[in-house]
Amino acid sequence: MKRNRLSSRKRISADATELGRLAIGLAESGSKLEDTFWQARLAELLDRLFHDGAEDDLTAALDRLFDTHPMGHDDLADIIESHAESCILLDQGREFDLLLFAVPVLAWSRFSIPAAAIPRNLLQTIKVHLGAHVLAAGARLALADYLYSPDQLPHSFVDTWQLMRRLGAAALTGDDLNVDASAMPETNRFLSDTRYLLGALTVPRGKPLFRWNEADKTTREGALKEWLKQGAPCLEPLLTGCAYQALLADAYHAACRAADSASRPYSLNASVDFLRTALGEAVSDNLRAVVGAFHDKRLEEYRIGFGPADSDVVYHGVVWPLLGIEDETTDVAGEIESVLRKAGIREVVVLDQQFPYEFCDDCGAPLYPSVEGDTVHAEMPEQDDAPSQTLH
Repeated sequence: MKRNRLSSRKRISADATELGRLAIGLAESGSKLEDTFWQARLAELLDRLFHDGAEDDLTAALDRLFDTHPMGHDDLADIIESHAESCILLDQGREFDLLLFAVPVLAWSRFSIPAAAIPRNLLQTIKVHLGAHVLAAGARLALADYLYSPDQLPHSFVDTWQLMRRLGAAALTGDDLNVDASAMPETNRFLSDTRYLLGALTVPRGKPLFRWNEADKTTREGALKEWLKQGAPCLEPLLTGCAYQALLADAYHAACRAADSASRPYSLNASVDFLRTALGEAVSDNLRAVVGAFHDKRLEEYRIGFGPADSDVVYHGVVWPLLGIEDETTDVAGEIESVLRKAGIREVVVLDQQFPYEFCDDCGAPLYPSVEGDTVHAEMPEQDDAPSQTLH
């Protein structure tokens, strides 16, 4: 995925240098035919680097282009992502398109949000609904039998590529991927978080991948409606004690970006619901939300502190990170205020000042803005089973 990168002036390898040269050529191309020329050479080099596990060359090229040629950076990031999540497989003399996909699920709970193995019978039920409502007719499908947290997703382009190949091989043989849960890292506990179903689909070369790719079939919106109606309820056994909202399956990187975007308003709404549950209607009706912009070298994120309207205490906090091209010129604060008011928060204070990008020295938690313009720790009134006071 495209990401902010730290400046790097170190000497880079010949392969990383060549990646940069080819990406600049693609960015400066003046025709579709020339695009094809550069893309073919990038694809050839990337195939070798992925097979060699050369993650350092991929990141070094992106880092250098981030500093020197932003358009080249974005074009290279796009093609690296594409190669990490898709390829052409040969099986019994026939070519198949392979795509790694993800199904994000937004969830919140006062208790722990599970990240766990998926029982075989439930996995098969989920596959039936994906095949019926989301994937194109004739697509072959394999799922990983694990519900992933963000901390457990592949950490690099090469890791993603390797998972794609393993799931693709399973899809061709009609199997699923068994995940070794003991090798999974622990996931952090948040009130609101995202979980992911990961899978791969294969279709004969050039055939439709999803329902909305087929002629005279449903739209993306129609597929989502049917998935939410028929498929999403199957996820309930995996998310005991959670409220959740399933999103539509999509190519891996696109689905992750969609989840990042959707999780921000979802976290605010979850926060309001949580406070109403924890504090009771009488107290929660008197809530105030304070919105502050937090800067490091530039604007990094907004933080929202919730507390009683008659005090400067902050009960609970939410982090709203910037995504993509968002910056100081984007009306992110207005979007946050709109979500809060729709959620029923009557008093929303948007502070003009720039807050330092600080965290608690003792526990590392974010500090949130108070109505007085200070940064403070979020502290709920004493209660049983209180979750973390940060939303992911």
